[in-house]
This record gives sequence, structure tokens and C-alpha cells, in this order.
Amino acid sequence: MQAVQDLDENSQIKHLVDYLNGIRTQQIIALKQDVLPNFGKGKEENSHLWNSIYRQALLQGFLIKDIEEYGIIKISDTGRAFLKAPYSVMMALNHQYSEEENADEGAEEKTVALDETLLAMLKDLRKSVAKQMGVPPFVVFQDISLNDMATAYPITIDEMANIIGVSKGKALKYAPKFIDLIEKYVEENDIDRPSEFVTKQVANKSRMKVSIIQSVDKKIPLPEIARSSNVTMQELLSEIESIVSSGTKLNLSYYIGDVVDEELQEEVYDYFMNAETDDPELAIKEIDYDGEVSLDDVRLVRVQFLSDMAN
Repeated sequence: MQAVQDLDENSQIKHLVDYLNGIRTQQIIALKQDVLPNFGKGKEENSHLWNSIYRQALLQGFLIKDIEEYGIIKISDTGRAFLKAPYSVMMALNHQYSEEENADEGAEEKTVALDETLLAMLKDLRKSVAKQMGVPPFVVFQDISLNDMATAYPITIDEMANIIGVSKGKALKYAPKFIDLIEKYVEENDIDRPSEFVTKQVANKSRMKVSIIQSVDKKIPLPEIARSSNVTMQELLSEIESIVSSGTKLNLSYYIGDVVDEELQEEVYDYFMNAETDDPELAIKEIDYDGEVSLDDVRLVRVQFLSDMAN
């Protein structure tokens, strides 16, 4: 992510990997990027590792790929928070395999990558399902979940439940049409799916998540939950967002009612009901007329909105 910052959030993954590996391509030399602080900082690792890390950072929401700008990589709010207070993150390497088990040494390797064609089809389906249900598209599945589907090609409920941001309950509720589309797409295009589904690195029922759910059920104020969990309020809010996006219903109204003005709650609800994306920064730009609305307040109401509408 520091490399993304170095290059002004204006580069594709390949260019970023070349930068980290210290490869002086014509573009890097022309832009004088080989004199920047992190040039070559990752040269002890191969490009497969860096490609894997960038893919996982996209899937886990630390980075955003701007498809309209030819796949330029940008840092998300989650990524910016991580840069300020880094913490350990478990990631899986991209699966590599050759065309055949005994392929020649020069044979090109395949790596699992996001399927842009399938992603577009999944977004169209999500829009259709959302329209039928009378909810915004992101209520059905968030972008991070669709990205993972377009990488892993899940074709069963159990496989879908291993997609980022999708619990077993959410898979049962929303996934059947998506599974049908993916299965048909895989058959028609003769796709070789990953041989093994990687289980989520952080289980939905981890100790901290269970503790947070139980504390919210008891209507304990969030600052108190953060203290008892030994995390910051920002980290707690991120955990709550993760819990809700995976399909668990939480009722935060007891706390939101004390800290967020009722009129603002209604404005945020109205905004997300008609929005194409659940990005809280876009929401705050739309509704914050006097500059006094905090991003945390919008995130709190947004997570309650998702819990009410999606779960």
C-alpha cells in the first residue's frame, strides 16, 4: 500500500509489482520512480507473492481497483486506517499450476485471477435481484464478495459460504441464482476452477466476533465493548461491519440513538436506500451540508441499515 501511495494511486498491479521488485522498466525510468523510497524494497520476494498480496488486499477491501480507469489501484478507507495502525493479516497465495502435470519448463503458468467478464455478469444479476427485492444492489452482495466469486467460481452453497463477506445463512438466502449463473458460465467457457476452496482465514465465529455479538445483544455501549476487547473504536467498527456484511443481524439502535441525531439517521437511511454503492465517504459528501457530520456516525447508521435490509 505504501507503493500505491508512492505512485500516486495511479498504477496497475503489474507496474506496482515491477516497482517493488526493483525492475527498471521504461515507464519506471521515464517517471523517475526508481528513486522513490520503496523502489526495490520487495526484490527479495518473487512477483507471484506480490501479485498474490495485491489480489488478497483487493478481496479483503484494503485496495480498490478502478475498472473505469483501466484497473488503476487505489487505497480504500480500510487501507488508509491500516496504514495508520497496521495489524497482522492472514493471506493466501494465488494457486499456481501448469497446463499439464508434465509440461515443458517453458510452459506458461496459470494463476487464479479475477474474471472481469464473470464479474460484469454477476453485477448485472445482483442489480436484477435487488430490483425484485426492492433493495439497493450492495444489500444483496457487496462488491468484495462479487470479486471473490469472480475469482473462485463457487458452484455450491458450501463453496459460496467460503466467499468473503458471505455466511452460510446469507448464501442460502441470496446465492442460488448466482450459483446457477456461475455453474453455467464455467461449463460454457470450459473454466478450470481452483482445485481446492481456501477456507476463510478468520472464521465468522471467532472468539472476538462472538464476544462482540453477545455484548451488542446485551446493549453494552460500543466504547465499553472496545475497551473490553482491547481494540480501538475504529477497529471495533470494522469488526462490526465484517460481522454484518457476512450475514449476522445486529441491533445497534440502542447505541446509535444516543450518539447520532435522529434526523441524520433518516437522511443516511434515505441515501443508502437509493444509492448504487454503500461507500460511506460518498454518502457523507451527499448529505453533509455543514461539514459537521462525522464519518463514524455515517458508518454506524450504514451498518445498521445493512443489518436491517440484508440480514
